[in-house]
Amino acid sequence: MDFTFTEEQNLLRDSIAKFLAAEYEFEKRRKIVKSLDAQKRNWAQYAELGLLAAPLPEAYGGFGGGAIDVLVVMEEFGKALVVEPYLQNAVIAAGFLAGAKEAQAAEHLPALAAGERIFAFAYAEPNGRYNLADLQTTAKKQGAGYVLDGRKAVVLGAPLADHLIVTTRTAGARRDKQGVSLFLVPKSAKGVSTRDYMTIDGMGASEIGFDKVALGAEHLLGEADGALPLVERVVDAAIAGLCAEAVGAMRMIHSLTLEYARTRKQFGQPIGNFQVIQHRIVDMFIAVEQSVSMAYLAALKQPESAAERVRATAAAKAHIGRAGRAVGQAAVQIHGGMGVTDEMRVGHYFKRVTTIDSQFGDVDHHVRRYSDAA
Repeated sequence: MDFTFTEEQNLLRDSIAKFLAAEYEFEKRRKIVKSLDAQKRNWAQYAELGLLAAPLPEAYGGFGGGAIDVLVVMEEFGKALVVEPYLQNAVIAAGFLAGAKEAQAAEHLPALAAGERIFAFAYAEPNGRYNLADLQTTAKKQGAGYVLDGRKAVVLGAPLADHLIVTTRTAGARRDKQGVSLFLVPKSAKGVSTRDYMTIDGMGASEIGFDKVALGAEHLLGEADGALPLVERVVDAAIAGLCAEAVGAMRMIHSLTLEYARTRKQFGQPIGNFQVIQHRIVDMFIAVEQSVSMAYLAALKQPESAAERVRATAAAKAHIGRAGRAVGQAAVQIHGGMGVTDEMRVGHYFKRVTTIDSQFGDVDHHVRRYSDAA
């Protein structure tokens, strides 16, 4: 299997790395995490660099890239611990809008590519676990439109967003695969309430309530009742992106730990001279390189059949979840207690890979998913 990047993809990687090295170094990131204004300025820069347009169809102002282009961006973002909701927009929102009605795609995708419109994906519910069809949020038909009621939890990117893409139940029982629909909801709509907060890894998130939110038929994305296959496909693409981000973060964890072992002295010599430390760092390196291969395979399999896509995505997410935990724990143990302090970069990377493990399903969930698909 060919893992060689194209010249354009290498140039994309270089341009992102240079921008992030200048604008997203560790101390600057501390300030960015606490400022929505700073995040909005970065968002405008991402649009100017063409990052938002990279995976979008050319017909809507994009560059026609695919999962490998997303992998390149997300891996570099993982190295810098970028907090802006790139995945929620360039992958998730773009995937839903490209699969929606022509008029909806034409209205929203160019605005997304230009950075003029920001979306958040509201899918998780307090009692839903990782089942995308387990929905208590409902959209009931009323005249020509719908009335939306329910609650969504941990909506990443929502503090920065102006539109929400919401999974709802429009028919059937709570966990039925049929009866799932998608709605595009302005965050400013009457009846929408939000509570914003920061997650442990510095990401912005919101708890969102919908209280009799009146929506016209034009707010329905795609066809009613049959959105679950599209949701599953777009979420798999998002998982592939998360795997790439985790790989970028894990590369940094290994690099920072290796540097620390070379400079931290104990008993008159660098701790990296001790064989037990060398073994741990080699184990970390092997886990990272295995994760790279799994992430690349997941990205390559996104355009394939549903069965192949699911197997590759679930395998990658399960493997990287385990590897991220092992690499992060080894790094913290080598650093000692200071490895989890706010002043040490390695602790922030460990928090991010730990959080990635729980997004869209943890290790156990994807092991079962792989077993079912196989």
